[in-house]
Amino acid sequence: MESQGEKPGEADGVCITPQLLKSRSGEFALESILLLKLRGLGLVDLGCLGECLGLEWLDLSSNALTQLGPLAALRQLVVLNVANNRLTGLEPLAACENLQSLNAAGNLLATPDQLQCLAGLRGLEYLRLRDPLARLSNPLCTSPSYWAAVRELLPGLKVIDGERVTGRGSEFYQLCRDLDSSLRPGSSLGPRAAEAQPWVEPGYWESWPTRSNSILEEACRQFQDTLQECHDLDRQANDSLAKAEQALSPAGTASSSFVF
Repeated sequence: MESQGEKPGEADGVCITPQLLKSRSGEFALESILLLKLRGLGLVDLGCLGECLGLEWLDLSSNALTQLGPLAALRQLVVLNVANNRLTGLEPLAACENLQSLNAAGNLLATPDQLQCLAGLRGLEYLRLRDPLARLSNPLCTSPSYWAAVRELLPGLKVIDGERVTGRGSEFYQLCRDLDSSLRPGSSLGPRAAEAQPWVEPGYWESWPTRSNSILEEACRQFQDTLQECHDLDRQANDSLAKAEQALSPAGTASSSFVF
């Protein structure tokens, strides 16, 4: 894992208080806060953060946190970023039943067993434990079996470390990983290279015939009818205006003079 260095404010540390939460969110009641960005504040203690029961989006990255205890009360939390802290466990997150996205890159998670607490989160789809661009990682990411272990432990994940593992596009990432493995020093294809095999099913690249959509066709027809009615009304309005102008013009009225 890359060196994290000393966090800003780590020497004295900062504890979350109601005043801090209200000033950062602009909300008067803690229960009304839906989104919080507490990045890089030198936090060492989450304090009363567990009182924000309606919180859905939370950024605690680049602090000096060592535990996430108060987060166990945040049942509505959907997106959580705790990257670049000093966490050795994620156990309180087991209670965050609505969690869908978690960024825990740049911490001190040493083994896949420390992710076991996330196994019960059925909605968790996005997990990041390593971020090469930000030079953040975890000790467990150095294991050659890291990727397979995480997938086996959390089979519901769709994206790991920014790479899609299931669904459309996952084949491309798998192909890149296979190429990386084959190009690593020491890897060998043996005395005879294996015969190349297609990496997608037959017919994958064939274009599918366009399906007729009766609902769309009916909507287009109704739009054309409405547009035609608008044109007819516009023409009728122009005719009426022309007749009115003709009737009110000086040529259409008899001239008369008055003597006083």
